[in-house]
Parts: sequence; structure tokens; C-alpha cells
Amino acid sequence: MKLAITNTSIQGVVNLPASKSECNRALIIEALLGKSDLINNVSAAADSQTLANILRHFSNGENNFDVGPAGTTMRFLTAFFTTQKGAQVLTGSARMNDRPVGVLVDALRRLGASIDYLGKENYPPIRINESNIEGGEIEIDGGVSSQYISALMLIAPTFRNGLNIKLLNDLVSKPYIEMTAKLMQGFGAKVKFEDSSILVENAGYRSSRFSVESDWSAASYWYEVLSFAKAGQVRLEGLKRDSLQGDSAVADLYKSFGVETEFESSGVFLRKVDIELPQYFEYDFTLCPDLVQTVAVTCTGLRIEAKLTGLKTLKIKETDRILALQNELEKLGVEIECGNDWMKIHAAEFSAFSFEPSTQIETYKDHRMAMAFAPMAIKYGALEIDDPAVVAKSYPSFWQDLQAVGFLIED
Repeated sequence: MKLAITNTSIQGVVNLPASKSECNRALIIEALLGKSDLINNVSAAADSQTLANILRHFSNGENNFDVGPAGTTMRFLTAFFTTQKGAQVLTGSARMNDRPVGVLVDALRRLGASIDYLGKENYPPIRINESNIEGGEIEIDGGVSSQYISALMLIAPTFRNGLNIKLLNDLVSKPYIEMTAKLMQGFGAKVKFEDSSILVENAGYRSSRFSVESDWSAASYWYEVLSFAKAGQVRLEGLKRDSLQGDSAVADLYKSFGVETEFESSGVFLRKVDIELPQYFEYDFTLCPDLVQTVAVTCTGLRIEAKLTGLKTLKIKETDRILALQNELEKLGVEIECGNDWMKIHAAEFSAFSFEPSTQIETYKDHRMAMAFAPMAIKYGALEIDDPAVVAKSYPSFWQDLQAVGFLIED
């Protein structure tokens, strides 16, 4: 896809997609309640639609499911199916079957679940057999993926003895655990999350209506657009000041890049303001790893030297996001240094931008790569994005929304 833009004063109103993180948690709770009508504003993101479709087919008696590239769906269903009758098989895309589930499977097995690997040890595909989990206490590494912990938390109210989760090592993506706890509490579950311990009582869930908030990670690309624009303002519908989403940190973070946020009753109003940009930017993304790609490209486009840390979980996402960022940012003529959980962007190289609009930005089957690099068309006037359809995973209307504010798109 070729992107171009001639007007760098951005104006518009954007209806963001619903948060797939909130939606997927609510869908599991709804299924545990045996309901199908509790959630308003179900996310159109492919991951959420995949989960909703699998749960619907499961209720109709099917037992063999392909989650595609949906990581949250794989982890949540692995736990969910241990609470259900019969045996269920889960597989996914080639990349999904290279993403480990061993930490979660081991934890479920220690609680009494019966789960078989159908291929490589610790990886999908897997068969989840009918189990009888009574609960109790379990230890799990908090430094690998918060999705494993959320998956256990979501099913814990159904255990006869509840569940006490002891977290080992530093917890990554803590806001996602807090989101899970608050969402569960909204459905009547008794959850206490303190330091390195999560206690879930055997109180079950109660039916309750839930409306999914718009997606703050999707909002981040509009913050990036305005940071590159000469002028502009954008209203983003459906976002809340008191959000459950850790990515709402983007509102404070982008003050450094000249984007001001005003909260309104129906969402947020973003305005480009003239400020003196920092020469150096440093931030720990442990609590909001899905913002890393957006901020890395923003710093590159604004010629700000940066050090981004807390990137540990990026290596096991849709792609190795640290390596993917390094490869594509270097196409822009900058020098990148990377470690296992950090990245440095060297401003000294910015004077020698070597990027040509005919050079493709590869997306590595990763929706966030496509969306994070797209706003760079403002800096270069034109840009080419490989495999633009990947945005369907979380933000299906992304390209149409860019067109609505003046981006020119040619397939």
C-alpha cells in the first residue's frame, strides 16, 4: 500500500475500535456465566471476533479450534477449556504455534488440569482434556507474560477452593493484571491483588452488563499523527479518563511531543501545540509495552535521541518486535542499538536520512508495525507499507480513518 499526504494540518473525528483487551476478558466471563448478551460494543478487532466465534461454535458442540495469530485468545481459551466438559483442541497460525504456552500449561497441570501437547513440547497445538480443578495455591513467574496470569485469574472464581496466585520475579504489564481484576470485580468476583499475590475467592460471577471502552493503543497512532503534523486537532470517541487500560499513559507521554489532551464526556480532544521538543527522551515501557513501536517511530520522525527500556515481552509478540523495529528504523537512516529489553535511537544519524518513498516498510505480520510506521508519510510525503491487511487484528478501519483526515492511499 502506498501512502501519501500533502496537507499536514490534520482535522477530524475518529470512532476508535473497542479495546480487544477489555473485550476478550469480558467474553470469557460471559462464557463462564453461560450467557451471550452481556457485552455492549464488542470489539471489531479480528482477535476479539475470533474469540467470540470460537466460543459460539463451542457452545454448539464443536471441539477443534484454530485461533490464527490471536495470542490472547490462545492463552485465555487454554485456561477456559479446563473448566468445560469434553476435550478441546487448540491450534493457531505458524507464528502462534511458535509462541510458548508452557508456563500456563504447567500452572494448569499443577492445579490438576490434563493438557497434552500435540506437537512440540511447550507450544501449540494442544489438547485440553476435561479436568476437575479445585484450586488452592500456585506459584507462577510474573516476568514472562501477564496473559498467563490473567487466564488463571479469569477461571479462578469457578474453583471450589478459589485460587491464591504467588507471583515470582518482577511482574510485567501490571496494568493488564489490574484490568483483569477490576473487570472481574465488575461481574461480582472477589479479587484482591497486592504486591506479589493475587487472591481470588470462590464467589463465582454474577450477570452484569458491560460496555467496552475504545482502545487506547489504537489512540496512540493518532497522537503520533499529530506529533508529526504542522497543526491540527482530532477528537477520539469512546475513551475515558479513568480507564482500565495501561496504554492510557499515552496521554501524558505525548505531552513531551507536542500533543495536548482534553477529556470530554464522549472521549478526548487532541490538539497539536508548539513546544520545544526534548533532545533526549527516555521511558520504561514495562507497564505499556504496546506503545513501544509508536513511540520509537515518533522519536525517529521528530529526530529525538531516545532510550526505550522495559521491552522484555516484545520478543514473544506477533513477531520479535525489537528486531523488527531495528530493521525498519534503520531503513530511515538512523543507527539503532538493541538489547534483550532495551533500544537506543541515535539522534546523531538523523541528519543523514536515507529513506526513499519507494522503499517498503515490512510489517512482519504485525498490526502494530503497520500502524506505527504509517504516520511517517507526513514526514516524507509518501511511504509504502507491506501487507497492510494486518491491521484487521486490532483496528480494521485504520486505513479508512487515515483517508478521512487527508491521507491518500493507493493499493
